[in-house]
Order: sequence, then structure tokens, then C-alpha cells
Amino acid sequence: MTHHDSSYSAPAARSGTNGFAVASLICGIIGLLFFGIVLGPVAIVLGVVGLRQLSAKGGTGMAKAGLVLGVIDLLIVVVLVIAASSGGFSWYVGS
Repeated sequence: MTHHDSSYSAPAARSGTNGFAVASLICGIIGLLFFGIVLGPVAIVLGVVGLRQLSAKGGTGMAKAGLVLGVIDLLIVVVLVIAASSGGFSWYVGS
């Protein structure tokens, strides 16, 4: 009779995805929804770090996407701050 140890698990395969690139993408996406003023710069910094680490390996798509989303986050915040300081948006339709 043989005994099989059910607690054995195979070692996890390591993916080639950079953690900074993934974090940049996540911060960029969440920053679009809320906390853009905080998560936008975080996404930019993580994206730049991810690009520097991945430049030799290739696979920079997530880092670039996070970087772009971080810039968009900051642009949205700037537009909203300018709009709020100038009295808000006005949707006047009619004569």
C-alpha cells in the first residue's frame, strides 16, 4: 500500500511580468475612476520604473499603458481643477 502526501504542491511557475508594470496599470485604471490626483503620479512613477527594468527584456506594454493612464489621470484632475476654479461647467442651450 502506498501513501501519497496530499500536502505537496508543485513549485509555482514564475511569469515574466514585471510587478511595477502591473502596479502601474492597476493604479492608472483605478485613478481614472477616483483618486486620480494621488494614483496618477504613482502610476507614472511605477510605469517609468517598469519601463527601465523591462527595456532589456521587452514586454513593456503594461508599463506603457500604466504610464499613459497616469498622464490621463493627471490631465483629468487639471481640467477639473480649472473648471472648478472658473465657476464650473455651463451647458447653455437655447437662444
